[in-house]
Amino acid sequence: MSPEQLIPHLVIYMVVLLLAISAHEAAHAWMSYKFGDDTARLLGRITLNPVAHIDPIGTLLIPIVNFVIGAMAGPGMRFFLIGWGKPTPVNPLRWRNKDLANVMVSIAGILANLLIATITFIIIKVMLVTGAFFMMSQDLREPVGLFLETLLTMNISLAVFNLLPFPPLDGSKVLETFLPPSMQPILETLEQYGFLILMVLMYLGVFSAIISPILRFVYYLLFL
Repeated sequence: MSPEQLIPHLVIYMVVLLLAISAHEAAHAWMSYKFGDDTARLLGRITLNPVAHIDPIGTLLIPIVNFVIGAMAGPGMRFFLIGWGKPTPVNPLRWRNKDLANVMVSIAGILANLLIATITFIIIKVMLVTGAFFMMSQDLREPVGLFLETLLTMNISLAVFNLLPFPPLDGSKVLETFLPPSMQPILETLEQYGFLILMVLMYLGVFSAIISPILRFVYYLLFL
């Protein structure tokens, strides 16, 4: 990818990433508030304003470096760890119906990403069926197509990635609710090495093997 192509692609990538992460974290904050905990609300986290959710390393540095390296080395080299936001603070002691709250707060971010992906899928499908996409000028068709494709792919990837039951991902918090007390020490041990385990699994291509078939199926449905 040439520098002239890299910059607009990177801008679209980062805009989509900021939206996806902001929606994910804001959903956690909103759901926790609905179950009686206003910790995140008081900190201004129920918002789509990315400033409230940005982690300098996880939201800016790593995604930008990852994108540039992936663009220079080819799409096969791009990691699926696309970034993360500043963790949303919650106080489980203030939740009503704690088990249900833990599950719902944990999956709220995933549901937010799936909602964005679903809306994007419908928009693309309608544009393809009606021919609206092909009626656009070439100058407009390329950035719009890239934006919608990135929005769909990234939100599906974030949702699937966070569903996996590995700490510190949301799926592990859901799993914690259903594990017997005897299994809690194992989960706590995994949490100590969670980030390292995720790095190893990504390096081995485990997450790519999980997410790639799902994305292929979604695009099959899109162009069916």
